[in-house]
Amino acid sequence: MHRHNREAFFVVDEGRVREFDGGRAVARPATAAEQQLAFRFSRLSREKGVQLGEEARAALAEAMTSPEPGPAPDSQPGVPAGYTYLGQFVDHDLTLDNTRVGLGEPVSVEELMQGRSPALDLDSVYGLGPRHASSSRFYEPDGRLRTGDTVGTGFPPGLPPANTDQKGFDLPRAGEAAGGTRADRRAPLIPDARNDENLAIGQLHLAFIRFHNRVHQWLAERGMPEPLIFRSARDLVVKHYQWMLRTDFLPRVVDPEIVARVFAHGRRFVEPPAGTPGPFRAATPGDRPTMPIEFSVAAYRFGHSMVRESYQWNRVFNGNGGPGGPATLGALFRFSGTSGNLSPGPDDLSDLDDPESGALLRLPSNWIADFRRLFDFTEAGRDDLAVPDREFNVARRIDTRLVDPLAALPTGSFAERGRPAPPPAHRNLAFRNLTRAAMVELATGPQMAREMGIEPLTADQILVGHGNGGALLDGLPEPMRRDIVEHTPLWFYVLREAEVNPRRPGRLTGVGGHLVAEVFHRAMEGSAVSIVRQPHWRPTLPAARRREFTMADLLLYAFEGDADQLNPLGDGPLPG
Repeated sequence: MHRHNREAFFVVDEGRVREFDGGRAVARPATAAEQQLAFRFSRLSREKGVQLGEEARAALAEAMTSPEPGPAPDSQPGVPAGYTYLGQFVDHDLTLDNTRVGLGEPVSVEELMQGRSPALDLDSVYGLGPRHASSSRFYEPDGRLRTGDTVGTGFPPGLPPANTDQKGFDLPRAGEAAGGTRADRRAPLIPDARNDENLAIGQLHLAFIRFHNRVHQWLAERGMPEPLIFRSARDLVVKHYQWMLRTDFLPRVVDPEIVARVFAHGRRFVEPPAGTPGPFRAATPGDRPTMPIEFSVAAYRFGHSMVRESYQWNRVFNGNGGPGGPATLGALFRFSGTSGNLSPGPDDLSDLDDPESGALLRLPSNWIADFRRLFDFTEAGRDDLAVPDREFNVARRIDTRLVDPLAALPTGSFAERGRPAPPPAHRNLAFRNLTRAAMVELATGPQMAREMGIEPLTADQILVGHGNGGALLDGLPEPMRRDIVEHTPLWFYVLREAEVNPRRPGRLTGVGGHLVAEVFHRAMEGSAVSIVRQPHWRPTLPAARRREFTMADLLLYAFEGDADQLNPLGDGPLPG
């Protein structure tokens, strides 16, 4: 779904559209056109779940985002903070409907079905390709993807990389020629504007643009005929991306044993092969994947708990002597084009609701990411790219707590910029997640555990959790606590499973682990380019270990292994 701004779900076989309108949940019959053209969601559970009332959802959301009784445990060993936003990037790839094209533009049935089905194929980067009118603006004439330039700023003085424009370090943007509001003119020229809703995902999207362009250049230099280069580059990029997700990303956030079992032996719950025992709807050969709402609305929202309140972002914005101080989560929203205005402003982000706010239309150069602080390049054999521990960002543990800035999202992050101010609860990400689940009458956590044959959490595990940093529910009224135990929202349940995971605390297991691993497997299987359907394929691009490929390897290839590109602002004391 369009995080956080897809407001309608069409669920296959139910014939109804369920909408989220200004914080209210409504349902109506689907039109014939919607049934034919809508993004393909599905329901795994045999029965809909009993939902918590709005008062209980609000109280649970407040408990999940409360700063009391103090900071939650602040690290997840082995998970650099960049993987938080890689997970968000993947979500947008899975859920982009890339077939919303202009009237009369030709689009094949194959493209329609692929574009409205979950697939791990980087359509959030490629759109429909350089030959389609709706996507050609994302491309250079030769099939490389466009990049944008940052704008120099006077802060801090005497630092040339920050004080001058930097070519290729911002997303391409609409610019003055687009007209409209200032928000319209700073809009990113990429297939999925959600990939510019915070600075971290925007800089990651730019890295994937550069990854494609580097592969495209390599194929051209090898003498490949020009008409073949784009498709060959995309195929190579997508396969390496899928391999990285399978071998690097997933085992960091899901029990590795679950990941290994699913990719070695196949799926049991998410559209399993025909003939698989059990109650879950099987896939037949040639079926397009659907997106289980249990994944989209609940299980895959685990990454919200990994978000940090602030980051050691680069040489200028860090909490270890940087003149700008640490990069707060609010600043990452601010210096984006979709949620923010790319311009300095008040800490409370109050100006961001105004589409005419902000002086700048491009990212300031002093906010370019230092990727060495977000990913561990020593894992790729590049000890020279290591930063001191105090400068390195580690993701928060997956559990039932969210940092409290997520209780007050800017309206641009959920497509309500310029509209009347919503009630405070509607800005709370936890409340929005819980309310979307109620909107689609999602199965509860205990219900899914029973249907999947997985040992359910105990009442004490649901209410108390690990007892060290998770959401505290002891202040809720007893009837509300009983309701939460009996009808635990699936999103909260998946987070509690990770929190109390006895072997690997902070990794998805049980219901959540299987849902995430199996949807990834199904989405790879159903992609036009697929390492699941080519099980003997292995990576061919340069990497630290032969026939492997991690996110650190991807970034090294995209930025030519060059420290000055991975960290354009440099190191050391600032001038003056």
